[in-house]
Amino acid sequence: MRTRIVRTLAGTLSLLALSGTVLAPSATAQDDYYSGTEGLTGDALKTKLHEIISESEQLTYDQVWEGLQATDQDPANPDNVILLYSGESRAKDANGGDVGDWNREHVWAKSHGDFGTAPGPGTDLHHLRPTDVQVNSTRDSKDFDNGGSEVDGAPGNYTDDDSFEPRDEVKGDVARMILYMAVRYEGTDGFADLEPNDQVGNGSAPYLGRISVLLEWHAADPPDAVEQNRNTVIYERFQHNRNPFIDHPEWAGEIW
Repeated sequence: MRTRIVRTLAGTLSLLALSGTVLAPSATAQDDYYSGTEGLTGDALKTKLHEIISESEQLTYDQVWEGLQATDQDPANPDNVILLYSGESRAKDANGGDVGDWNREHVWAKSHGDFGTAPGPGTDLHHLRPTDVQVNSTRDSKDFDNGGSEVDGAPGNYTDDDSFEPRDEVKGDVARMILYMAVRYEGTDGFADLEPNDQVGNGSAPYLGRISVLLEWHAADPPDAVEQNRNTVIYERFQHNRNPFIDHPEWAGEIW
């Protein structure tokens, strides 16, 4: 096991040992990846980022199992994954659809745009995360917002009839996954144009809210080394594209 140095949002250096994986590209590598974004804001920045991150590999839905076992591996136990909402460490081979299993949660609910599980948004690791089967069912296809009753099996998460609030430790992660999807899928590749809006109860429309709350979560819970590592594992081993809002959190405010 090797220890790598990563640059945090605050610009300080921290150390994290994660099974020999490279935690983040160098600043120069990131500059090269995002070449052409200099000085851009608003729609121009969104359009350029869409162009950059759309250069990617697409997985099958079966390949997502392998992807999640790598991207969400428990740093303290390489035989386990960390579940998004509960934070629980669970065996990698306990994946499936039964009670006690973990499954593939579409953070941008696939019914919001009806994109299913075909290669594309339905298999994009940047918004797919391991979650407990029953907690996943509770989240269902709800939009994101604050409030509700605490979720059974996932303390710190709350839900009501039309929204879901994740635990504080992953609020920013959830927000950045939604922002990524809104930039990556613009209706130009046979899939719906996914866009965040400021409401809940969006149903099957290709919208997901609430953007005002998501931006608050993004600011309150900035990217950490684990999230940066996940971004790089997806880039290097699977899709070969990145979530720009992990690398450049400031861009969220430039676009929305």
